[in-house]
Amino acid sequence: MHDWLPVYGGAERVLEQIINVFPEADLFSMVDLIPEGQRDFLQNKPVRTSFIQKLPFVRTKYRAYLPLMPMAVEQFDFSRYDLILSSSYAVAKGIITGPDQLHICYCHSPIRYAWDLQNQYLAAAGLTKGPKSWLTRAILHYIRSWDAQSATRVDSFMANSEFVARRIEKMYRRQATVIYPPVDLAGFSFEPEKEDYYVTASRMVPYKRMDLIVEAFSRMPTRELRVIGDGPDFEKIKAKAGPNVKMLGYQSFEVLKEQMQKARAFVFAAEEDFGIAPVEAQACGTPVIAFGKGGVTESVVDGETGVFFDAQTVESLQSAVLEFEAADGRFDPVAIRENALRFSAERFRQEFALEVARAWEVFMRRNTPPPPEIHVSFEFGEFDEAATTRPRIVRAA
Repeated sequence: MHDWLPVYGGAERVLEQIINVFPEADLFSMVDLIPEGQRDFLQNKPVRTSFIQKLPFVRTKYRAYLPLMPMAVEQFDFSRYDLILSSSYAVAKGIITGPDQLHICYCHSPIRYAWDLQNQYLAAAGLTKGPKSWLTRAILHYIRSWDAQSATRVDSFMANSEFVARRIEKMYRRQATVIYPPVDLAGFSFEPEKEDYYVTASRMVPYKRMDLIVEAFSRMPTRELRVIGDGPDFEKIKAKAGPNVKMLGYQSFEVLKEQMQKARAFVFAAEEDFGIAPVEAQACGTPVIAFGKGGVTESVVDGETGVFFDAQTVESLQSAVLEFEAADGRFDPVAIRENALRFSAERFRQEFALEVARAWEVFMRRNTPPPPEIHVSFEFGEFDEAATTRPRIVRAA
């Protein structure tokens, strides 16, 4: 069970590898918007969807149906399955299962915009006050309550980083086993020779903080920044770009890979649950300049494979760029690539399969009926006070 399938993104890459581990599994999702010709990562499996798939404007406005999704996910019938795996960053973990079924959730994150990042999302959407803000807050309160309650339906949690495991413990009061997501290390091949430009790549949405990166480099006109990605905030961010900032928009995988391979450094300003792009850059042998919070602190080694900045401000990022340039010769492309190898798809598949097997063993041990009780009765002979041995057993049954 996967939340929704709009594009081939980070969560879908995890789903791809889960399918590789369990190729015969049936696949469910709230909505399926992946076009024909782009479904190889699903092994061209049919996807069973919820009633939201048939609602108006679902292709572009599926997120607007979030208030309906708790009810929709509970309508799926999983009664004929022994093992159910959910890949969840929103509502997938809320499926209903019985006591004789094992539900394992790979949690990309508790719903960020309903929990600790609520105020950040509301501010970015201009919903800090007024009737629309009140309505949105009421909906998020409902989502938050349902999310906490539905977490009790999961038998075993996996998390994609220690950072997310801490969020799961905070929001759900549950422990999670950390299994880092898979990264396409073969696709992002090693390139030791670098050119004199910086690169960043992401969707143009508020929490990615692409505006911060563009503004910081626009104030450093002697340094070239190349920006890859598209999204709802593209024009707003482009308006902040100085002459030294090249807004490249959406680019093919080949262009993205080449830009990452040859860049002096990859710049990353989001507080991500894990952050696959910084690992892809390291797979190219390219160091990373990143905001030092969230999952990126587990994939980048400060001072060895990159540099952290401690606040999401222009000044903090600029200081990190200067720190990076002062220590530029210290970053070894070979060592950076080696660090990225910790996050291979093969490693993910192996760890995921082992964790499922472990959880299944525990589940079966708990659900196997105990052997029938054996009732034993004893009949003793006369007790001899002078005897040094114990009373003689005449009969035991």
